[in-house]
Amino acid sequence: MTRLPLVARRAEELLGSAVVATAPVAGGDISTATRLRLSNGTTALMKTHPHAPPDFFESEARGLAWLAETGGVSVPEVLAVDHECLILAWVEPGKNAVDAASEFGRALATTHTAGCEGFGLDHDGYIGKLPLPNKPTETWAEFYAVRRVLPYLKVARDRGAVTDDQAVAVETVIGRLPELVPVEPPSRLHGDLWNGNVLWGLDGRVRVIDPAAHGGHREVDLAMLALFGLPHLPRVLDAYAEVAPLADGWQDRVALHQLHPLLVHACLFGGGYGARAADAARRYA
Repeated sequence: MTRLPLVARRAEELLGSAVVATAPVAGGDISTATRLRLSNGTTALMKTHPHAPPDFFESEARGLAWLAETGGVSVPEVLAVDHECLILAWVEPGKNAVDAASEFGRALATTHTAGCEGFGLDHDGYIGKLPLPNKPTETWAEFYAVRRVLPYLKVARDRGAVTDDQAVAVETVIGRLPELVPVEPPSRLHGDLWNGNVLWGLDGRVRVIDPAAHGGHREVDLAMLALFGLPHLPRVLDAYAEVAPLADGWQDRVALHQLHPLLVHACLFGGGYGARAADAARRYA
């Protein structure tokens, strides 16, 4: 490890501890990640984004704290935050062990069943680098339609990532949400729970990062885990069901709850994500 003066100086201002060395951390396409070794012997991760929106990192820190309140799924400790950076306790990577997967499933169920006040949140957030509207609504069907699917469908369409026919397929299924999704109380969701946001620690614990936290339907987090694949996912789901059994037919709704992340990816990356969203929607035609 060397020492990047500008990064080290900002970290020292926020932490009140000298930075002995720094090293770049691979991964992530939004923020720059740097590992910090501090004079007190601890290690931390610093995420920086010089042109981030004013509340970008504060929103992430609030989301982590909101999830941590439940005593369920673990998150890295937030050491410091300001408008251009976030500093977290370092999580030493480990193996994706079966026992850790089971514990993660039970912990995620605990987080979800802790619940929250409603569908949405009292402040907006971000998913990736896109704004995430969270103004609460009365029902999950309405929230998923007007705060999750339709806004990103419009952006993807405007950017040429979704064709008119594909948009119609998605809009059609949105009208059927009240009959397709069982009514449940709002759960406390991570909101962007794909494999890359699940950290398997050397200590045998799983932690989650980069939340797009809000109150919603718990099947959303589970569908996101399945979208890009999570090691030992069947074990996670079995352990989850031990704590909080899922409603009948939840497997048939996985693609429905993947519409939002697929459209987010269409907005950000284009490619075939718009077509995948349309194909998912057509399953419920």
